[in-house]
Amino acid sequence: MTSTAQAYTLFDHLLELRTRLLRIVLSVIVIFCSLIYFAQDIYQYLAQPLLATMPIGSQMIATDVASPFFAPFKLTLVLSFFLAMPFILYQIWGFVAPGLYRKEKRLIAPLMFGSTLLFYAGIAFAYFAVFPVVFAFFSSVAPEGVTIATDISSYLDFVLKLFFAFGAAFEIPVVIVLLCWTGVTTPNSLRNKRPYVVVGAFVIAMLLTPPDIISQTMLAVPMLLLFEIGIIVASFYAGNEVNDDENNEVETEVSETVTKSDTIKNQK
Repeated sequence: MTSTAQAYTLFDHLLELRTRLLRIVLSVIVIFCSLIYFAQDIYQYLAQPLLATMPIGSQMIATDVASPFFAPFKLTLVLSFFLAMPFILYQIWGFVAPGLYRKEKRLIAPLMFGSTLLFYAGIAFAYFAVFPVVFAFFSSVAPEGVTIATDISSYLDFVLKLFFAFGAAFEIPVVIVLLCWTGVTTPNSLRNKRPYVVVGAFVIAMLLTPPDIISQTMLAVPMLLLFEIGIIVASFYAGNEVNDDENNEVETEVSETVTKSDTIKNQK
């Protein structure tokens, strides 16, 4: 009887997981169908940072026959996934939340919301701050006599790589809070390892960005700032956990005292 109930419970969870996955896929499809008509305009907007720095008379090219269609199509699909991210995280939260304790819910819910905002902030920082500087640098160092004509598919791959790099790098505060919350490390330990973190930030930036010092620095510096923000937030959560533990201990002692006094009264 017990095994049947367990099997039914597992099957019920699998059905819920399938339902939420279908909702996620459907949300991406709905957004994609709404944006596909504007695919060319979206790609034109994405190309503005490069087009603004290219020499007068130069333009982007398509070296593959299907590139004029597939490059905007791919961009619109990725953008649809980005825009559906809040709904995707909501579905993940709806599936995971029933199995969490109240203390865990108080931590995970703000982190999921914050991780979405940080990911969007990383993409916005890359587009508005990094792209103009990087593309201007690339255009200025082109050898004389070389015509700059970037392929649209190569440009899209380059831009998406930077988007994911900066979006992931901006999740550092969330990662630090989770590491401290799970007991892997502590805020004080991270502060002591700050010199190693500085070196590691530049190494990671070197691996995630193109081989130029400008984009590497523009990724490493925000990573270091976000590292400091993560330590501050982790310290705040750690302080709240200590207070919660102390309150729980006090409540436990009070309940034990009341129980003992009731027992003494009953014996009398």
